[in-house]
Amino acid sequence: EVQLVESGGGLVQPGGSLRLSCAASGFTFSTYDMTWVRQAPGKGLGWVSTISSNGSSTSYKVSVKGRFTVSRDNAKNTLFLQMNSLKPEDTAVYFCSQGGFASWRKMGRGQGTQVTVSS
Repeated sequence: EVQLVESGGGLVQPGGSLRLSCAASGFTFSTYDMTWVRQAPGKGLGWVSTISSNGSSTSYKVSVKGRFTVSRDNAKNTLFLQMNSLKPEDTAVYFCSQGGFASWRKMGRGQGTQVTVSS
């Protein structure tokens, strides 16, 4: 059974940083592209970033590029999202998902972690 457990969310002031983690189990993590998505209040799920299975390739939503960094540790079956220079519009529940940009909607996803950016 695929299990994805996100952690690291919280309340942070604008300009602050958070590091999200996603612990994966129940599948061969190192063979899957992985994706972070988010759901802002009152909105649908939206793609944020994808990392290739071996970590050699990353892609980002334009509005987070240069502020967010996705990474992974395949030895520890863990996905990360380092978020810097946070803005109020980054407020959302963040989810990690199996799959890449074209496939994440059809694949396993965690329960999410809340990120709130507010002064």
